[in-house]
Amino acid sequence: QLQLVESGGGLVQPGGSLRLSCAASGFTVDYYTIGWFRQAPGKEREGVSCINSSDGGTEYADSVKGRFTISRDNAKNTVYLQMNSLKPEDTAVYYCGASLFSLCVLHPHPFNSWGQGTQVTVSS
Repeated sequence: QLQLVESGGGLVQPGGSLRLSCAASGFTVDYYTIGWFRQAPGKEREGVSCINSSDGGTEYADSVKGRFTISRDNAKNTVYLQMNSLKPEDTAVYYCGASLFSLCVLHPHPFNSWGQGTQVTVSS
């Protein structure tokens, strides 16, 4: 019943911007901690950003601080990831996940539900 669908990925030049969307079905996103993760070929899935269900607080990986912004629109039941100043090393498949933990942790294990992922490619 709990479903997540990512969208907004694509090809962008270095320094460009992209906004990813995570649309939820079967639940309301304000009741869940929502995290964005990414996985490049040959690498483990790594946490990018998270927004808490408890207080709306956010966390960011050091590699994206100052460049990425996570937000939640309860009316649209959607979580966004605004990505600015993109770098080639940001290239990966981006996934959103939902967790019942009230605090954000940038580890994939607590996230039980995942979307199908959306490809982000940063290249000139």
